[in-house]
Parts: sequence; structure tokens; C-alpha cells
Amino acid sequence: MFLGISLVVILFFSSCEGMFSKQTDQEPLARVGEVYLYKSDVAPLLTKGVSKEDSISLVTNFINNWASKQLLLTKAKINLPEDKLSEFDHLVSNYQTDLYTRAYKEALVAQGADSLVNGEQLEEFYNSEKQNFRLKEKVLQLRYVALPKQFLNKNEVIKKLKRFEEDDITYLDSIGVQFNKLHFNDSIWIQAARVIEEIPPLTRKNEDRYLKKSQFFEMEDAKGVYLAKITNVLNTNDIAPLSYIEPTLKQVLLSRRRLDYIRKLETEIIDEAIKDKDFEVYAQDEE
Repeated sequence: MFLGISLVVILFFSSCEGMFSKQTDQEPLARVGEVYLYKSDVAPLLTKGVSKEDSISLVTNFINNWASKQLLLTKAKINLPEDKLSEFDHLVSNYQTDLYTRAYKEALVAQGADSLVNGEQLEEFYNSEKQNFRLKEKVLQLRYVALPKQFLNKNEVIKKLKRFEEDDITYLDSIGVQFNKLHFNDSIWIQAARVIEEIPPLTRKNEDRYLKKSQFFEMEDAKGVYLAKITNVLNTNDIAPLSYIEPTLKQVLLSRRRLDYIRKLETEIIDEAIKDKDFEVYAQDEE
């Protein structure tokens, strides 16, 4: 179908220098019926560093694809029933409208909507709707270390990890380089599944035995010894702690704020149009 296109492209590339730099040059590259493809349409394909051979191949493929779509479109308009054509025209019109209006609303929101959420706003939102924020998995707070099997001062580490006062933390920090792993921030809520991944002897089958509030446990495998102190546990369907869901809450708040801002804009646009007599609704005669 497109045997002559490669010749057209080759002649096009060899005919002049810097041909794509002339935006006013509207010499056509190809034609399907009354629709033309111009040099400016394929100019974006030709970036710096692309060889002449690759450029020819890119443009040839582009022209063939363009021609195929145009020919199929022509055939479709001839052979599809009128009701289908009308339906598709309506869908295209709606899509275009949605595309423009969505882009415009996003631009307005980016300019005017408040995108900052402070701690007080988060806490107020959380307290007002905390019953809706239920955990979908067990989470816990803990501190733990993984020791090499040959570690000599295990009992001292156990004592310090259990008591965990300021001097204990200082001591554990000072020898932390000797541990295989460590986690001392027991204010962070962590998924039980992640803890099980970190401590291989811990499994879904035995987690209820070990992952309990105030529990201290020691486990061992071929790789080392694992010591952990569980400070708090929340189970599935418990109310999620604020710190655990803070990023999600922030997104929810911003999304609600965005929707409220868009509704306000839409109302203002309609009110302004009515005031300027650019929009009116005509009374409908009742039958």
C-alpha cells in the first residue's frame, strides 16, 4: 500500500539542510484523500544524535502508521452505521470537553488551593473520624537486635535491651557496630509481617506466642541470635494510631480540600456567568 513512501522520505532527507527548522515550510510529506501530513508534523521525531538512517526509518514508520490510521478512519466513516458515528462523535466531544476542563481546574487548584497540612489539622481530622480508621493488619512497636552466634556479651545486651534507660541506650549504641541488625526506635509502628521477615525463626504459625505486648523473646537460627522486646501491639480492626496513618490522612485531607475548592470554583463560575448574562436557563413548558 505504501511502497512509494520510502522514496518520498529519502528524497525529503536529501533535498535540503535544516528542513525542520523552518516552521513555516508546509510542503507536504504524504496525503490521504484531502488530509495532508507535513514536515512540521514529523519534526519532533528527529532529535539530536539520531543518525540519518535511523531518522529515515523513524519517519517512514510514522508516515505508514499515519496513513494506515487515516485510511481506516475514512473506511470507518463510510461503512459504520450513522447511529454509531453519532455515538462516537458524542464521545469524542465529551472527552475533549473533559480534557480541557480538567486541565483548567487542575491549573486553578494548583494556583489557589492550600496544599499545606499542619499537625493540628491532622489531629483534629483524626479525632473526628478515628472510628473509620481501622487496621487491616497487626502492627507493633518493638526494639530488637540480631547478634552473631559467637557474640560474647549477650546477657549484658539482654539486660540493657529490656531496661532501656538512657545509659542502656548509650551502651547499646556504642557497640551497635557488632550487631548484625538493630532497631531501637520503639515509637514507630511496624507491620507484623515486616518483623517476621526481619527475624527468620519468627513465623505466622508462632507469632501469637512471641508478638505480644510487653513480651521479651530470644530466638536463634544458623545465622545468629535475635533478641526483641515488644512494647505495644495493635491487632487487625483496632483503631489505627495517628502516627501510622499520618501520610494517608494527609492525602485524604488534601483530596477533600481540593474537591471543596473545585466545587467552590464551579459555583463561582456559574454565579458570575448568570450575573454577566452569559448563562441562563429557559423555563420549560409543562405538558
